[in-house]
Amino acid sequence: MSNESSKAEQEQVDTVVEGEILTTDEAETGTDEAGLMDELTQANFRIEELEQALAESQTKVEEQVDSVTRAAASEANIRRRAAQDVEKARKFALEKFANELLPVIDNMERALEGTDAEAEEAKAIYEGVELTLKNFISTVDKFGLKVIDPQGEAFNPEHHQAIGMQPSPDFPENTVMMVMQKGYILNDRLLRPAMVMVSQGGGSVDTKA
Repeated sequence: MSNESSKAEQEQVDTVVEGEILTTDEAETGTDEAGLMDELTQANFRIEELEQALAESQTKVEEQVDSVTRAAASEANIRRRAAQDVEKARKFALEKFANELLPVIDNMERALEGTDAEAEEAKAIYEGVELTLKNFISTVDKFGLKVIDPQGEAFNPEHHQAIGMQPSPDFPENTVMMVMQKGYILNDRLLRPAMVMVSQGGGSVDTKA
């Protein structure tokens, strides 16, 4: 065999070997790329799963925060209403009892009005009833019972009950000119309106001829 023929055969062998090497390298490169794509795809899926789980967790947290806030507001409202009920009960627990006391006060005042304070034989009785009435009024005042005695004041339909109206040159129009029966308030709540006579007003009498 000639040298040229041997050289040609060697070149063919080298070409075949190089082709196989290139094919193997390309195959390995393709496999690596496919594996990398699979890993990226799985990573993306995992990221999406984590993002969804995070969103669900945030929603649950917001719902729980809202639930706690509502519960706290409800508790605050219950406490406020309970405190108001206790305050009302404290203020007006004596209302029925106070209503029973009003006739007693009225009778003591009538006793004073019907007694001559200057008469020697009645003076001691008058002073005793007067002192008792003052102590009585002072005691009930400590519990929020206030007297309505609007003599000379403007008529107030919220606290006064008019039993009639009369012309009077001595009082302006719509003024209480006489108190027939005193009224009473218990801690800003009206127990009994004052029974009053109201002036219609009236000018002075013209005496000129």
